[in-house]
Amino acid sequence: MLRVGDADQVNAVPVFINTDRITKTLGMMAVLLVLSSIAIQLTDQATGYSSVVIHKMVKLLNVDLELNIPTFFSTLILLFASLLLAAIAFLKDKQKASYVLHWGVLSTGFLFMAFDEAFSVHERLIEPMRAILGEENLGILYFAWVVPAFVLILALSLAYLKFGMSLPANIRCWFIVAGALYVGAAVGFELIEGIHVEIYGKENLLYIALATVEEALEMAGVIVFIRTLLVYLADISGKLEFRFGQFSKETK
Repeated sequence: MLRVGDADQVNAVPVFINTDRITKTLGMMAVLLVLSSIAIQLTDQATGYSSVVIHKMVKLLNVDLELNIPTFFSTLILLFASLLLAAIAFLKDKQKASYVLHWGVLSTGFLFMAFDEAFSVHERLIEPMRAILGEENLGILYFAWVVPAFVLILALSLAYLKFGMSLPANIRCWFIVAGALYVGAAVGFELIEGIHVEIYGKENLLYIALATVEEALEMAGVIVFIRTLLVYLADISGKLEFRFGQFSKETK
């Protein structure tokens, strides 16, 4: 529970953060964006890509494109996750708890992920990696950035093994679910899409379906992660009281 009030006031005003409401709101926004993306792309195909207005709407709403509304939403939820991780790191540091650095690194990592979501930095690895792997018949490695991604995921998994085991069982379980959704979509679907794009390209319904499911699962993974962080933050913070000019923490 968060309380905000004047330092001279006897009673502070409680402000409640509804975890379920935040999660449902983010989930509904994600569903709306995904459905809008599907609808506008199907409309574009049905009209034979002949409408300039519809084509501009595709650029604005397609979840697989950059610098548009879905990208903005995905960037914001990653930034939100980064902020929550930073808050946890701050509280852990105040409590002199273990793994403060791990939480801080996670916060920085999600900040970079938000930057990458906005500007697709990882795609700049595709051409250099293709030059190493070979330019043709790459199959599942057509989107060659997945190779360094696998290495990074493996390294982080090993580095965070003890950290993960230190978490409460329910939090650890939902972290795994969120990670499986996000990584499975971001990397796993890229492998499937790589085979398809190398042979058939992107201008077809199957690719649209694969790319849409990938982006939807990524959003779902981040939203599940955000909900888990909110629950964990509430668990470790107890009852917080904020006043103008001072900060105090009360125990439950």
